[in-house]
Amino acid sequence: MDNFPHRRRLKTTERISHTRALIGGREVVLFCSNDYLGLANHPEVISAASEASQNSGFGAGSAPLITGHSQYHEKLREELAGFKSADSSVLFGSGYLANTGIIPALAGKGDTIFSDRLNHASIIDGCRLSGAEIKIYGHNDHVHLKRLLSEKSSGGKLIVTEAVFSMDGDIAPLPEITRIADTYGARLYIDEAHATGVLGDTGRGIFEYFRISPGRGVIRMGTLGKALGSYGAFAAGNAEYMELLINTARTFIFSTALPPPVCAAALAALNILRREPERLARLRENARRLRDGLKKIGFRITGGGTPIIPVIAGPAKEAVRLSDALSASGFYAPAIRPPTVPEGECRIRLTVSAAHAPTDIDALLEAMKRL
Repeated sequence: MDNFPHRRRLKTTERISHTRALIGGREVVLFCSNDYLGLANHPEVISAASEASQNSGFGAGSAPLITGHSQYHEKLREELAGFKSADSSVLFGSGYLANTGIIPALAGKGDTIFSDRLNHASIIDGCRLSGAEIKIYGHNDHVHLKRLLSEKSSGGKLIVTEAVFSMDGDIAPLPEITRIADTYGARLYIDEAHATGVLGDTGRGIFEYFRISPGRGVIRMGTLGKALGSYGAFAAGNAEYMELLINTARTFIFSTALPPPVCAAALAALNILRREPERLARLRENARRLRDGLKKIGFRITGGGTPIIPVIAGPAKEAVRLSDALSASGFYAPAIRPPTVPEGECRIRLTVSAAHAPTDIDALLEAMKRL
């Protein structure tokens, strides 16, 4: 274990409400969950999953191309395609399986992938698995991206970026990236794990946020286990690309399909998101309240405009100390340490939910002020 200086330990968590849980027998207020809209515990989501379980059992029993693709899977595919203004969509077992399956299906030996320096580990692994040449551009540095693309490279070109960066909470400069992709004939793959259900007037993601339309060469990935309160992931794009993924993405072909109740839960969550836009308004107001409060106290925070609010602590021991102190005050937000973030950039990654009450945020700010 000497090889793990930043050792993690599993903690059993029992959710008792949208924002509260029992950890180690103590009730704490969660400020680290990705349940951005407070839908994971929603009665309609739970009821939909229960009904699907009664109708179809729980497990899918097989891969999608054998017998694992049910009416719930097909309905969810249709709804997600419509939600993302795409021709079609394909379901995956998780965001990690999506990225490690989709990227190698889109690029291979002889091609070049242009990847943001702070992309998620699953994107990094997907790029490596592809066998393509990988060129890393500076974080959200579209000037550097353009310079790399202007250099001679063989084969196809694929730009890969997160929409909202999971550890920094900032947003990719999509208008500039799409213009560069068009100029140099590159395809664009966007991981919208933390943008689906979060960005845009109706939560449809980064393209709605910037009020631009995705081109035919754009493939978007989203997850069902964050703002939509369920589990799994999906790709959305034009019919040709989705057909390609169904026939070549190994993590789709060789994995058991999502359980039907999981698909039913995601469908219910989508319906709630469409019906209750006020959830998005509450999410944004809560994020603003916490961000402004932390700035006023004097903490160093990064990102902007999203519910991910990292508080930079510096060394790992300082991040752990801050996390432990918050836990003692009744708030749970674990320290983020290497290899997730670089040495010296350890942090508390605070996240807010539409389900947090203003008093929850004010109480957290009081605790942070004491620290």
